[in-house]
Amino acid sequence: MAPPTEHGAHTSGPTRRSLLAGVAALGALGAAGCSRVATASTTEGGDLLGRLKAAGVVRLGIAGEIPFGYIDKNGDLTGEAPELARVIFKRLGIDKVQPVPTEFGSLIPGLNSQQFDVVAAGMYVNPERCAQVIFADPDYQMLDSFIVRKGNPKGLHDYKDIVEKKAKFATGTGYAEIQYAVEAGYKESDILIVPDQVAGLNAVEAGRVDAFAGTALTTREVVKKSSKAEATKAFTPLVDGKPHVDGGAFAFRPTETGLRDAFNVELRKLKKSGELFRILKPFGFTEAEMTDLTAKELCGG
Repeated sequence: MAPPTEHGAHTSGPTRRSLLAGVAALGALGAAGCSRVATASTTEGGDLLGRLKAAGVVRLGIAGEIPFGYIDKNGDLTGEAPELARVIFKRLGIDKVQPVPTEFGSLIPGLNSQQFDVVAAGMYVNPERCAQVIFADPDYQMLDSFIVRKGNPKGLHDYKDIVEKKAKFATGTGYAEIQYAVEAGYKESDILIVPDQVAGLNAVEAGRVDAFAGTALTTREVVKKSSKAEATKAFTPLVDGKPHVDGGAFAFRPTETGLRDAFNVELRKLKKSGELFRILKPFGFTEAEMTDLTAKELCGG
């Protein structure tokens, strides 16, 4: 989860959406019957890029999470990260992308155990994850937003409002928003934890909570067909008292700096030309979510 970027160093807990978000039922799809291309790299910077070129296919770890990376109703791989991967890897000489769906919390372990070659799930970059994988620079940034009842009757616009107005509050399993609310003074045991933004919308519509917190992208998308709820204006959460923006990026095994660096070169070209925004726009991203943040910034150094 939201997912969906922010700019202080978020040093503990999950970021971007859930650590468990995704469709677990998709976990077996693509995992079975895949020939393994990746083995331990034997050259400085890794040799995975060359081996992927030779094989003509790159395996993408996805978490079944709309709009970041998922299998659509027709059984096709899509989402902002897979569509971006198609463009960049084609430019790198790799024509085919193959999905390996798993739970969000299994993406980093799956990457490092070579179940797939790259994480393409819009994963937030934070110091905790940077200790386990290497990230490309973020392809998007994301602020937070609430799902509230129409008209926002309690006037909830940020986590401080949630605390001061003693609002009933929900967010998703493993979401970064748990930490943001706790930092604002909300008691963690009082937070209603639900599986995802759809469940959060249902909780708000049913009156079980006053607000559900998620990324600005996922909240505004999920309320589009609701007659009872709306999304608040995006806002920046605070971490250690400072505004914090999360950035989502592709993740690679720590040995594969060569592949990561080649990916970054193409990503920068797409940013400069404006093509990146054209790729992400169909999935609900706006120009406000385009970013020049770097992985180094978000990793804390």
